[in-house]
Amino acid sequence: MKVLAVNSSPRMDKGNTALILNPFLEGMEKAGAEVELFYTRKLNINPCTGEFNCWLKTPGKCYHDDDMKIILPKFVEADVIVIASPVYVFGITGPMKNLFDRIIPRVHPFIELRDGHSHHPSREKPKTCKYVLVSNCGFWEKDNFDPLISYMETYCKNTGSEFAGALLRPHGEAMSGMLKMGIPIGDIFEAAKEAGRQLVENQKMSQETLNVVSRELLPKEMYIQYANQSFQQALEALKK
Repeated sequence: MKVLAVNSSPRMDKGNTALILNPFLEGMEKAGAEVELFYTRKLNINPCTGEFNCWLKTPGKCYHDDDMKIILPKFVEADVIVIASPVYVFGITGPMKNLFDRIIPRVHPFIELRDGHSHHPSREKPKTCKYVLVSNCGFWEKDNFDPLISYMETYCKNTGSEFAGALLRPHGEAMSGMLKMGIPIGDIFEAAKEAGRQLVENQKMSQETLNVVSRELLPKEMYIQYANQSFQQALEALKK
């Protein structure tokens, strides 16, 4: 099984998104998957300029000479694609959306009906591919992930892919602080690792395991107080 993972957190492997993503990928590797991880911050991917050269002048190829030529073939080859993004303004990060916009060379400009819904047909031979969302949010409520989940579900539906589920970490800003204080939250990371193993070995992740990844860390009022104090401390540190 080939796994392509893309992490669009600007903090890369130092961010809260990576705290969930990395054990998840570790679980997949230990179950025998071949995992490749990219960070959008290290990639040079220009924005789509909408001139449709990839449809009209050079079908299937974008005129941009950038790192998308590395990533795009891997989207075709992967059996599982893991999209990791913190919640930014109630959606995925700009670099991740930029990457998705540049996937347009994979489809024809024509429109076809599939299951009663209009789509662009794929240029490649149809292949069953699973997508997984890994996301972290600074807000307490889990419903802050709804726009990201809706986007991934829609993308998968329109590309004939399978949305295999999401590892979601609400009020994730508390994780690093709790780790520093020695508060036991290892079950969250073990659950992320277990979800990776399940996906490789069983082709699906159990909701029970995903619920552990998303479990409450602090009561809402306590978390808001903690987050505001942390922000205030960061401001004071900048003044020194």
